[in-house]
Amino acid sequence: MPIFEYICKDCQHQFEIIVHGDQRAECPACTSRELEKQLSVFSAATRAAGFDRGPVQPAACGSCGDPRGPGSCSLN
Repeated sequence: MPIFEYICKDCQHQFEIIVHGDQRAECPACTSRELEKQLSVFSAATRAAGFDRGPVQPAACGSCGDPRGPGSCSLN
């Protein structure tokens, strides 16, 4: 569930909200849906620090050490 930061275009209220699936965010102060998405400070800070490293690779199989990951060999 991503957390997004917004500024309401109607009342200028700044807030962040967890967005579930196809849910549309609305301002908690005035319930307007006229929002402007903001760059998340958390997101920018973690990317700058090198925490955004792309997709996670599977770990080696615990039974045989196969680098393709668990379930890749006949031992599982």
